[in-house]
Amino acid sequence: MDSAQLRAARGMLNITQADLATRAQVAERTLWLFENGQRQPQAKTLARIRDTLEDLGVEFIESDVGRGVFLQFVSERHAL
Repeated sequence: MDSAQLRAARGMLNITQADLATRAQVAERTLWLFENGQRQPQAKTLARIRDTLEDLGVEFIESDVGRGVFLQFVSERHAL
């Protein structure tokens, strides 16, 4: 997950940095620094952020042609 994917995922979920920080149990400043390209979080912190977003229905897309995010509809998330 890169900083653009994080910003896109938060936007699709309509959640604030503060909300995500609470849910992922990371510092809000960590999110701010990462989203603004000023710092790369430690691997374990990045994993907590990604896991939290995935639990909320975000799928991260990474391929030869680019990266992105996909948000499952609520009904699809409940079917899993």
